[in-house]
Amino acid sequence: MKKQFLETGKITGTHGIRGMVRIQPWCDDIKFLTKIKYFYLDDKGAEKLEKERIAPNGNVFIAKFKGIDTVADAEKYREKVIYINRNDAKIEEGSYFIQDIIDCKVYNTQNGDLLGVIGDVSQTGANDVWHIVNDTGEYLIPVIDDIVNKVDIEKGEIFITPMKGIFDDED
Repeated sequence: MKKQFLETGKITGTHGIRGMVRIQPWCDDIKFLTKIKYFYLDDKGAEKLEKERIAPNGNVFIAKFKGIDTVADAEKYREKVIYINRNDAKIEEGSYFIQDIIDCKVYNTQNGDLLGVIGDVSQTGANDVWHIVNDTGEYLIPVIDDIVNKVDIEKGEIFITPMKGIFDDED
């Protein structure tokens, strides 16, 4: 089941003296967060922060939220994970949130065998790497077009053409 509120980063500290904070983003498009107006402090959307401004600064974001006007105010949010509402995020057709593929079942396209489930995703820069977990261990699969054939988030199913030797003893 898709989560309505998605983890998107963490407030790592304050910036300046006017209540601004530094955010470590957990997204692959550095400009993604600049398009979001409301951020939340839990996965239920109970506490909302309204953005006044946000901008990338190296590998972090500097953000100013309404009502947070001093260093003391901002300090209260240090180490807080921030969330976005799925409905506020616009992503390209065929794209998905990493959180949506965790626990998806992974099948071999060629024979339909269940290979395991996505347990984690590593972001390497060149391409993501899926951690497929089953009873015999964990297998790392690069997320590239030659391997990934179909991702169906609604059904919780992913179909891949595994590289030889990954799930068996082939050379």
